[in-house]
Amino acid sequence: MNKPGTRIQQKNQATILKAGLEVFSQFGFRGSTIDMVAEAAGLSKPNLLYYFPSKEAIYTALLSQLLENWLEPLKALDRDGDPVEELLAYAKRKLAMSRDFPQESRLFANEIIQGAPQIAEVLRSDLKALVDDIAVVVEGWTATGRIKPVDPYHLIFSIWALTQHYADFDVQVRAIMGEQDPFAGAERYLEDLLRRLLTV
Repeated sequence: MNKPGTRIQQKNQATILKAGLEVFSQFGFRGSTIDMVAEAAGLSKPNLLYYFPSKEAIYTALLSQLLENWLEPLKALDRDGDPVEELLAYAKRKLAMSRDFPQESRLFANEIIQGAPQIAEVLRSDLKALVDDIAVVVEGWTATGRIKPVDPYHLIFSIWALTQHYADFDVQVRAIMGEQDPFAGAERYLEDLLRRLLTV
């Protein structure tokens, strides 16, 4: 981001990032243009380029914010807490993020589908290290009989799939469920499923 500056500049930066999120989450990086972002932001292209020199700069800023937020729920897992409750709390935090930040989830999904050109290194380093660390914790819980035996990596993948689906495939979910709020039953289902899987 180029210009931290005044309150007006900060407001314009936030407007551009919000517009970028809307455009990139719908069309992906390759399908988006700087003109599309400028139009969504209600700014001229030269005005937008004053704050961000390129489409890549906007996209990178969004991904940086997203990754920080995306890793936080897993970091919050308490290895000294009750294993079932901690894993349930993590799954519920992920579900809440899908409900509250669907565009961010779709932005992340689009990046991954395209081969993660901007964040591959972060996935291989920060994310992998964090998941490896949590896997050791889950294996410890299993070894001491506090939860049923479970593959820690596939457990984490399953939680991601079970929660992010509601954001990434929102159109499909709502086409099937109609006026029902899909999140109303999702948390109950998720809790029942994970308790059955994990409780000794």
